[in-house]
Amino acid sequence: MDADAIRDLFSAFGPVAVRRMFGGAGIYADGVMFALVADGVIFLKADAHNAPAFEREKLPPFTYTTKNGKRGVMSYRRMPERFYDDPEELVAWARDALAAAQRR
Repeated sequence: MDADAIRDLFSAFGPVAVRRMFGGAGIYADGVMFALVADGVIFLKADAHNAPAFEREKLPPFTYTTKNGKRGVMSYRRMPERFYDDPEELVAWARDALAAAQRR
């Protein structure tokens, strides 16, 4: 997924910046990273306030392999596939993800 496609996907949410990082990209609003892209999959920031919504949909967290071969887990959860075709619902979850990132 390229930066233009990401900006287009989030256009109903508002302007976002996409910055390359670690083979993927961070997605920023107002200078705050609230989502990331890895292997073409978008993950949204989660915390105690919005994590239950991800859990209800059985959406996994973003994981990665550390230098020593262990599995690292970050506080980002996979975005539901339907959001690629439902910008209104994406806006609501993106706002919650941004709020989670701002609370951090």
